[in-house]
Amino acid sequence: MENKNALGIQYMQEGKYEEAVKCFHEAIEANPHDPVGYINFGNVLAAAGEEDKAIRFFKKALSLDEQAATAYYGLGSIYYNQKQFAKAKDMFEQAVQKGLNDSDAFFMLGMSLMFLEQPRLALPYLQRAVELNEDDAEALFQLGLCLAQLEFVDEAIRYLERTIALDDQHADACYNLGVAYAYKEEAQTALDWFTKALSIQPDHLLAGHGKKLMEKALGQR
Repeated sequence: MENKNALGIQYMQEGKYEEAVKCFHEAIEANPHDPVGYINFGNVLAAAGEEDKAIRFFKKALSLDEQAATAYYGLGSIYYNQKQFAKAKDMFEQAVQKGLNDSDAFFMLGMSLMFLEQPRLALPYLQRAVELNEDDAEALFQLGLCLAQLEFVDEAIRYLERTIALDDQHADACYNLGVAYAYKEEAQTALDWFTKALSIQPDHLLAGHGKKLMEKALGQR
């Protein structure tokens, strides 16, 4: 039944959810003890916003195979979207423990811990996400923020600069570079980054506030 699952995934990537559902339904009917069909069905339901139904399919997959890492990941993604970050963290942890060595899994685990205000625990997972995908601007950005929260300011600057190297329109990365340089008492560099953030996003209130503070600091010298 691999072809039905493969075809369903193709339909899903094309946004043809009804066709995908039909394929996964046929895959499950043909092989009701294979967790893959249930996981795929869960993924398409989650993508279509049917999260409660999706949870049932992921749990069914786990009842058939408790080692099914991608089912834990699917559950984690739903709980994360629902802002149930403690539950999400547990599911992403399981996904990683069951062998899902994927940058997204480490990133989502790290982000769940960040929302739980545990940056020290989040740090190694965000670092691993970046190791596995060095061109993920959002992972680089979040790793920079995590390092900044832990007051590793020079390391934070390095990752925020890498973020901007990949995405030069990342206003929040520019703003946070401004904050980092302000922390280092390098007012002119901080001002330059706040100004850059505002050139990208003129209504960036925090960058506007930072710019005023730095202009004031430089004016007093």
